[in-house]
Amino acid sequence: MWVEIFCGLIIYRLFKCFFYDDDVLDLESSDFNALFSVADRLEKLYGGKVYVGLRIPDADTGSRQNIDMVHVNKGEAVVISVKNISGFVSVNSDGSWVCEGGSKHKAERFPDPVAETKKQASILESYLEQRGVALPEGYFSCKVVLPNPKFGTLQSSSFPSEVITYDQWVQLKPEPKSMFSGWIKGAFRGGKKEMQESIHQKLNFTLSTAPMLDRLELKGNKYVLGEFLDFKGKQEDINALKNIRRSKVSRLIIQKTSMFGLAHSKLQVLYSPRDYRSEGATGSEWEEVTVRSSTEVLFQPDNSAKVRKFKLSSVVSLTLSA
Repeated sequence: MWVEIFCGLIIYRLFKCFFYDDDVLDLESSDFNALFSVADRLEKLYGGKVYVGLRIPDADTGSRQNIDMVHVNKGEAVVISVKNISGFVSVNSDGSWVCEGGSKHKAERFPDPVAETKKQASILESYLEQRGVALPEGYFSCKVVLPNPKFGTLQSSSFPSEVITYDQWVQLKPEPKSMFSGWIKGAFRGGKKEMQESIHQKLNFTLSTAPMLDRLELKGNKYVLGEFLDFKGKQEDINALKNIRRSKVSRLIIQKTSMFGLAHSKLQVLYSPRDYRSEGATGSEWEEVTVRSSTEVLFQPDNSAKVRKFKLSSVVSLTLSA
């Protein structure tokens, strides 16, 4: 009997190793995926550009302030906090939230999300001023988006106007006049067209070069934000990847090359040398190396003390912040 159990465990471990990718499975319900889902929908609905995973220096505390996303369009910009909350949520008199019946099976408390988002907007404005981008009053507004279909509340009227509940989120429709007309109040729309164009260009350039979390894209349209640490694998492969360092490379893409019989499959790693003068790279600027599929990426997800290992074969791309 014990022999059968032992053999069964071995078979289970082998099956799990070859047919399941733990790195992907563990992140199926990740909040990171909600961020990119919201960003993608906003760009499709209203155009403009969404910057995800900003880490803005806070001059008052000397630390970095994480901002989920900033949506920029001509004449206005929105600092957006995404709360991927499941369960029934109620609002306390002090603005804090209590969620019950969620995935953790116990009551969770959240500090006032609207106040937190407004604070983030204030820190971002100060950072932009330091970099020479002076925005007119009212240019920035704030929103808190609740995109989880398992979100519920008995008192939707108790939420501030800055909160977009799930029911409101799914009913949003494109509006031709302005990015968020109808649910952003006080956004700047006046002034000369030339001034607006200048502010828009400066803002986009500054945000595109602002500190951000590293972005790991996995197969199945899954994402992880955090910090890339290093590669792990055979010394030959590590040597091939030695040029992929934050100071030298901005992005890399993983492609499978071939598998012949029982031979190890190989992966083609395309990487773009960092160019501080512009965004991205043209096709001619990409360089490439080939490594074993067993090579791993060491990555520390944001808000996690644990370093994770991701098989390079499960990775689609890796974007490194400067």
